[in-house]
Amino acid sequence: MANFNLESVKILRERLGTGMVDTKNALVEADGDIERAVEILRLKGAKGNAKRADRSTSEGLVAAKVIGNTAYLLELACETDFVAKGEKFGALSEKVLDAVSAAGATTVAEALAAPADGQTVGELINGEAAIIGEKFELRRVAAVTGDNFEIYLHKTSKDLPPQVGVVLGYTGEDAATARSIAQHISFANPEYLAREDVPAEAVEAERRIVTEISENEGKPAAALPKIVEGRINAYFKQVALLEQDYAKDNKLSVAKVVADAGLTISGFARFKVGA
Repeated sequence: MANFNLESVKILRERLGTGMVDTKNALVEADGDIERAVEILRLKGAKGNAKRADRSTSEGLVAAKVIGNTAYLLELACETDFVAKGEKFGALSEKVLDAVSAAGATTVAEALAAPADGQTVGELINGEAAIIGEKFELRRVAAVTGDNFEIYLHKTSKDLPPQVGVVLGYTGEDAATARSIAQHISFANPEYLAREDVPAEAVEAERRIVTEISENEGKPAAALPKIVEGRINAYFKQVALLEQDYAKDNKLSVAKVVADAGLTISGFARFKVGA
């Protein structure tokens, strides 16, 4: 009979979050040696990671942190909402966020290579995924610079961790308006700050589409330029933050609200889990 007791099972389960049967089996194989049982469970989980590589990660959370003049936003994904709302997944996201911000990582590749607890972030994530038995994925990372920041993390369900995250960098003193703009971003989902930031190729592609649509609608040829420009302006209002109608008062543009509050937006990032 293996040399372990219920206390050993309890210690190992609290440490790794593994199931009762897997924990007992590992202790049996390790003859009661907790550290050896940890190795066994990690190796077993690591083999499972390869099998889970093609699984979908549509659940997870967003997290954000400010370090100096930079705010970091990340999306950590998993397979099920049960795991997403668990303490261990939340603790993992904090470790990842700390490592990413400490390293100044601005891309997923840089983030995965960042040091964390004597290993890389990628190794940390894979190790925890192996133990819990789901596929984990650091899907997105963003860094925004500014003098001041507003972080808005929104829960789409009270039972889940934040599913929508916004970081807003700005100059100015009106923190209340900055928070309102961050909330607007979470709702309106702009892709760019200003119309000047929209890539020329994206604008031209939109112009071709709306021109063809207008022609197919039988609009008079003489009126086409004005109609197309109107639809291009509508496109800018969809994708550029400063062009959008303000969510709290659609008679005002975001640009107008920002200017009246004496703010200058340096940048923003928005992530929604699974989107």
